[in-house]
Amino acid sequence: MDLGDPTGDPAAGERRRTLREEAWRGFAALDDPLAGLLDMLESCRGRRGEGPSLEAWISHQLQCWLQAQPRPSPAQHSLRLKQLQARAVRVLTESSPSLVAPLASIFQLQDADRSCLLVHVHRLHHEGRFREAVMLGTTLKLQPELDVEKMSIPLLLQDKVGLVERYVAGFPDLQRRLLALMDSWCQPGFDIRDVARQYPEVTSLRLEKLSPKVLSRQVLRLQERYGVAPAVCPNAAIQQRLAALRHLCHKRFVEKSLSQENWTDHVQGLVGQSPCLQEQLSQLLVSHGDPVTAAQCAMDLSLPEEQLPAAVAVELHRLRLQGRATEADSRLEVKDMKDQYYQLPIPRENVHLLASWEDLTRHAGALLQRHQVVGVDLEWTPVFVAGGRPRPSLLQVAVEGHVFLLDILALSQPPTGQGAQAFSRLVAQLLSDPSITKLGYGMVGDLQKLGTSCPTLAHVEKQILGSIDLLLVHRQMRVANMPAPGMDRARGLRGLSLLVQQVLGTALDKTQQLSNWDRRPLCEEQLIYAAADAYCLLEVHQALCREPARFHLSEDLAGSRRPRHRERPGAQKPPGLPKASASAAPRQVPVAEGTAPQVPARAFRVVCDNMLQGLARSLRCLGVDARMLGDGEDHRRAAEVARQEGRIILTSGQPFHKLRAQVGAGCCLSVDCSLKAQQQAKAVLKHFNVRVTHADIFSRCQACNCDQYLKVSRDMMKQLMWLSGHQEGPRSSGDEATQSQEVQEP
Repeated sequence: MDLGDPTGDPAAGERRRTLREEAWRGFAALDDPLAGLLDMLESCRGRRGEGPSLEAWISHQLQCWLQAQPRPSPAQHSLRLKQLQARAVRVLTESSPSLVAPLASIFQLQDADRSCLLVHVHRLHHEGRFREAVMLGTTLKLQPELDVEKMSIPLLLQDKVGLVERYVAGFPDLQRRLLALMDSWCQPGFDIRDVARQYPEVTSLRLEKLSPKVLSRQVLRLQERYGVAPAVCPNAAIQQRLAALRHLCHKRFVEKSLSQENWTDHVQGLVGQSPCLQEQLSQLLVSHGDPVTAAQCAMDLSLPEEQLPAAVAVELHRLRLQGRATEADSRLEVKDMKDQYYQLPIPRENVHLLASWEDLTRHAGALLQRHQVVGVDLEWTPVFVAGGRPRPSLLQVAVEGHVFLLDILALSQPPTGQGAQAFSRLVAQLLSDPSITKLGYGMVGDLQKLGTSCPTLAHVEKQILGSIDLLLVHRQMRVANMPAPGMDRARGLRGLSLLVQQVLGTALDKTQQLSNWDRRPLCEEQLIYAAADAYCLLEVHQALCREPARFHLSEDLAGSRRPRHRERPGAQKPPGLPKASASAAPRQVPVAEGTAPQVPARAFRVVCDNMLQGLARSLRCLGVDARMLGDGEDHRRAAEVARQEGRIILTSGQPFHKLRAQVGAGCCLSVDCSLKAQQQAKAVLKHFNVRVTHADIFSRCQACNCDQYLKVSRDMMKQLMWLSGHQEGPRSSGDEATQSQEVQEP
């Protein structure tokens, strides 16, 4: 045992060694160290502190001494040993948990009379000392003879899941019983408060941790860890699927970002033939829409009519009578809507689906042609159940006049087959060839997903050469605060669809984005969507290269396509590039120095989140129109202010991603909270190329953001300061902006 000081203090370590040596000499001088230890502990009964104690230290040192210098111990099952064990168990029931391990080792309690040990465990439990009972039972390996439900419930109510996991570790039967217990609490309509009322001794309840949503995640995590069959945890699976159903209904009926066809496809996979989920889905449909909408969805999903509310059942019957006429009208309406979106400008026969190594070999020349520009994109089936991982399904590569759709699912089976090897070689060669310019939108994230599903392509995002991430270009366009054509009509759009609308004038139709990309064969709409998603990158890039000044970008868009991880240390970052972006992706198209027009400080308008109030006051000192949220205001209020008043959001941490999704990347900036307010202000001004003049300084009030000043006399200022709680006025007004005659008096 290392008794040195953990802090590294030599003097303290020496004192510890001296104490240990003194204790060990004392043990050697005793005729019966074991009985002497019990005598000491019995005289200190009732001390149940949680922290270190002298008794625990001495017990631990005796344990170490016995292991280092073993002395003849009483014969196993001898009368004297049994007497010592009985005394040790009585001491444990009235002492700190820190004594359990050393006393169990010193007195060989694992071999003691188990009936006597069980009595003491039950006594601890009866006294409401649930944690001590479980720890004693775990140390003495008494779990098989104890009721796992009885021992676990009080700890689960206190959110001590980790302690319960240690209790059942190594006992598969107990693990299954624990999971069955926790799963029973996930039943729809179950109220955990009914269980809590049976344990009035438990005072520190953490019932919010036992909601069906949270508890089902715990159950499924333990199910995977223990390797237990899913049939043991049916209720947790239902809760997870129910949460996914709520999310899908929100996507379909609130956000309207999911087509009816794709929504039906996902929901059918979740609900299956489960009567419980069918009933819950019927209730969700009614809550999200009128009976007509609910009836249409019920018909698409073939829900049992007897589970539907009466009004929905009537509408369902009417819809069945209408038959195919409504269906045909709906298809025409959908076609008219699609004509408003970006259209793939190449013939359908130029979209090639590659699903075998022969297909890859046939088209490798077109894919790997040197000195060309290609658009790269990835599709995967969204995962709506917590803990699931998206699996890439399709890799799109667009070249001039053609799009190649690489079927990852088909090519990767079997994992060591010719298709998988040919796919990995082709992708690695394409990405590592610096003569081929690769275009993407959030390309690094796509490649990371690809690497997780294809082990041979792990970390491929670090090997890419010659890439341009249009996501970073998009951010820099917005940084300049100069709207691209059509931006006023882009409200509600985001990401690549917004960029395409701003540059090409029509947005991308993202209806198929959340479709089932694992389904084979892929439908025609999915193939066209995937091809357009990649080909639009080529057209956007061409438009930006033709007129870079129109979008406030540098003329050489491909001049900085080297990956960031290959930059030499200390290399200058592209001006205007957000810090988070630089760390997340290779260097891409920077805004040229001085290309973005300067913004006068008084014309620069921001809203600061409530965690950046110091930054807001610093910006006000420099003449910036800076609103800030109050301490009690929700972060989402910043998005409302930004949209209503045309301001840029300054925030930090987790709210950044949610706010940026509501207003766009260029209208929301994440500020480094580790910097001081003045440093933050400098970073913001540099990022947005804001020009501050001498006239701007102190042109606004730090307190209220007003740019109108009232001239007052020195005496009046003293009175105002006194009323504010100050005992004396300022030594000088310091208000150089007013230049009033009264202030200049001596």
